[in-house]
Amino acid sequence: MKSWQVVRLMAGVFILLSLALGMPGSPIFVSSLWLWFTAFVGVNLLQSAVTHWCLMENILRKLGVEPGC
Repeated sequence: MKSWQVVRLMAGVFILLSLALGMPGSPIFVSSLWLWFTAFVGVNLLQSAVTHWCLMENILRKLGVEPGC
């Protein structure tokens, strides 16, 4: 997988997990405060779309994940 694919995969996992942890009807509900993490991931996705810079992608590249278009 290329670094941009890993970033999108991780964002999707983080969003779904934080929703599951933050929604009161979920079987793994912990606290509604987890919804702030969902918002944080969404804001980072918007920021990276506007600025064309993503910290997670930089970290993945330093860890040896192949960069890609």
